[in-house]
Amino acid sequence: MKQIFGLLLFLAVVLPLSAAELDFRFRTQTETGDGSGKFHSIIKLGTWDAAKTCIVICDMWDDHYCRNAARRVGEMAPRMNEVIKKARAEGVLIIHCPSGCMNVYEGTEARKRAQAAPKVEAKILLKSWCYLDPSKEAPMPVKVDQPCDDEGKLRERKRFYSKQIDTLEIDQSKDAITDSTEAYYLMKERGIENVILMGVHTNMCVLGRPFGIRQMVAAGQNVVLMRDLTDTMYNPREEPFVNHFTGNDLVFEHIERHWCPTITSNQILGDDAPYKFPGDQRKHIVMVMAEREYKTADTLPNFAIEELGKDFKISLVYAEVEDKNHFPGLEILKDADLVLLSVRRRNPSKEQLNLFREHIAAGKPLVGIRTASHSFHQNQKEQPKSGDEWRDFDSTVLGGNYHGHHPNNVTTFAQAAGNQEDHPILKGVSNRRVQTFGSLYKVRPLEKGTTVLMNGTGYGLKEGEPVAWTHTSPGGGRVFYTSLGHPYDFNITDFRILLRNAIYWAVEVEPPAEKKDGEKADGC
Repeated sequence: MKQIFGLLLFLAVVLPLSAAELDFRFRTQTETGDGSGKFHSIIKLGTWDAAKTCIVICDMWDDHYCRNAARRVGEMAPRMNEVIKKARAEGVLIIHCPSGCMNVYEGTEARKRAQAAPKVEAKILLKSWCYLDPSKEAPMPVKVDQPCDDEGKLRERKRFYSKQIDTLEIDQSKDAITDSTEAYYLMKERGIENVILMGVHTNMCVLGRPFGIRQMVAAGQNVVLMRDLTDTMYNPREEPFVNHFTGNDLVFEHIERHWCPTITSNQILGDDAPYKFPGDQRKHIVMVMAEREYKTADTLPNFAIEELGKDFKISLVYAEVEDKNHFPGLEILKDADLVLLSVRRRNPSKEQLNLFREHIAAGKPLVGIRTASHSFHQNQKEQPKSGDEWRDFDSTVLGGNYHGHHPNNVTTFAQAAGNQEDHPILKGVSNRRVQTFGSLYKVRPLEKGTTVLMNGTGYGLKEGEPVAWTHTSPGGGRVFYTSLGHPYDFNITDFRILLRNAIYWAVEVEPPAEKKDGEKADGC
């Protein structure tokens, strides 16, 4: 018995314990085609060895000249602390990097641990700051001339912090503290290949510091950003004039395109959802675009930023170039509060088409434009063997009856229905007859339960056609459809108001007040 016990003790000491594995869903952005300027949002599964992984906490200071920025740090700090506790227990090295505060930690075990790491040469010359290089990276998607989003009198732009926020616990027996290239030396000493960045500010320090994304990627480390535990220094009163949290999303996408994947905190904590700031009350709109005739892959993203960016989270989904029936990243529909559909004659796989069916069955709203009336079938042709179809989508979901269109050379007009002037979707839409572009769709008669909001006519046509209406889906969700949507229609003020109002109506959110002539938009 003693011999057996001795053998077990020997094995326990000599043989290494199996390292904890961290499973992640890495989100990246890949261009839909060379030079397209459009990107698929792709999720790739992967596993990291915890013993070869560190978490770098960037500049989570105890105060900031921007009060709102400091408040958001305080809001996410408790969640961040839970993440680092769980990761530390799994064997991940935690490196605290409150820049400019090293005097506070001088002489502590965590500080000495970083200082003791021997210098090593990196693939690049590590700098105290790495600026954006236009030859490697597109311009940042948000401006930061006056980046603080405080209301009223602003604080002077000077140092208000003195240390890392106390909410983040430092384990002196395991963690390290630094604000320099020591972070990289420590990683190499420990055989660490994987780096998780969190902290602030995403478009500044998280990218530019010596331990930040740009330099760690260039040095050859595997880097990810934990996108729900970071915050951008962005003021919605500056371009592109979107919600602060939409500004965050734009910067995350920028990083995913040019530098590294992103992950979320729930992938470490094992709970259901990523962290969300208390002030982030946005509904999530997913725009699905797959048609060539009307170029909505160009018009809708611009429309989203200009008309919806102040109040909504926007995700864009495009069909694949090589396989027009496949929609990379379509699983984002599971998180959508509203789907805006602009698709023409595509046959997704059963699995992907079921995502649309589930959205409708759950009673969630949908907005369709133009070719959405013939989205998921091939008219008189049989469905491809590799794809699914939804032939009665037009009638059952949209309430329509598309059966062709009037000649393309007929000049068309649209006008609000006179009996619906009080409908919220028509608020701000003029009563005048407006010239529209693109052929007039043949849709009469509509299904029972539809409410026509606008009618269309054309020179030489005996009868007009409805061009915008509402319906209720089989799942009970609000539905709006318009057969308008030609590229030139997006230059028509009434059409833009109509479509914007319809989206707000569908998710039951009050739209912003219409600007008067000559009045600037809020914050411009």
